[in-house]
Amino acid sequence: MKKTALRVGLAALFAAWLPTAAHAAQPKEVRLDYAYYAPTSLVLKQQGLLEKALEPQGISVKWVFSQGSNRSLEYLNGGSTDFASTAGLAAVLSRANGAPIKTIYVASRPEWTALVVPKDSPIQSVADLKGKKIAATKGTDPFLFLLQSLQKAGLNKNDVEIVHLQHPDGRVALERGDVQAWAGLDPLMASSELQAGSRLLYRNRDFNSYSVLSVTETFAEQQPALIEQVIAAYEQARQWAIANPDALAQLLANEAKLPLEVARLQLSRTDFSNSQPGAEHIDALKAAAPILLEEGLVRPGTDVAGVVDQLITPQLAAKVIARSVAKAGN
Repeated sequence: MKKTALRVGLAALFAAWLPTAAHAAQPKEVRLDYAYYAPTSLVLKQQGLLEKALEPQGISVKWVFSQGSNRSLEYLNGGSTDFASTAGLAAVLSRANGAPIKTIYVASRPEWTALVVPKDSPIQSVADLKGKKIAATKGTDPFLFLLQSLQKAGLNKNDVEIVHLQHPDGRVALERGDVQAWAGLDPLMASSELQAGSRLLYRNRDFNSYSVLSVTETFAEQQPALIEQVIAAYEQARQWAIANPDALAQLLANEAKLPLEVARLQLSRTDFSNSQPGAEHIDALKAAAPILLEEGLVRPGTDVAGVVDQLITPQLAAKVIARSVAKAGN
């Protein structure tokens, strides 16, 4: 009996240890997206920060370009990338609709979207958009910004005609006159303002959700050490961005092939000060999340507040940031 109990105890101990052992098996390649709407991803890529950090472990880095949160989440959930740069509310929408993802880091708090009209448009308020064609990219922050803006004005998505286009095509449609408004996204929005004279019809920073980094639940469980290394590299990029605003603007201009003044306008609306996921971000997402239910973007009865709680995973970033602060203090 004692031997049997011992064997059972050892088996249980081994079973408890086994997942930890699995964590040690790192991939040979880590795959991340980069995007013009996520400036720190450009810093990370251009400076090779992650490549330098992972080279001693024999891990290579693959970069995939993303045009918007919807594409970024498609790549992540389809297994093409390991990390996704998205808007916070877009990540909530993805999780609410069954994608097993975790948000692990806050890259910035941007005001990257607004409702945009042509320079000579007679439209003066959101209420004036009733019955009009509006370009937007479904599943992204600008799309959700549009829905919240309409709701605030006493309208809903059925009161307008939403034309589903990727962000670059939405800008073209606006400037060509194919639509009367566009739920814009920087840097395309800033470029349209300065180059075509487009006007921001409606701005609301509280309707802009954070720029976040997400992974799948499986990756979070299997590769916590690797995730910490990626977050540490993002922290290097964020600190560099804060310390070098002019160089950051030039980098964004070069990467996105934009005039420097366009890059500067985008960055003037971007706050890099708080990268730790926490109560501030959770509260903001919970305040915005009901629009997903009200507009039928998630299943009726979905606990959207609960989805936010399941999504935000601050522990890994907290460890990295704490180490960074301690190092800076020494």
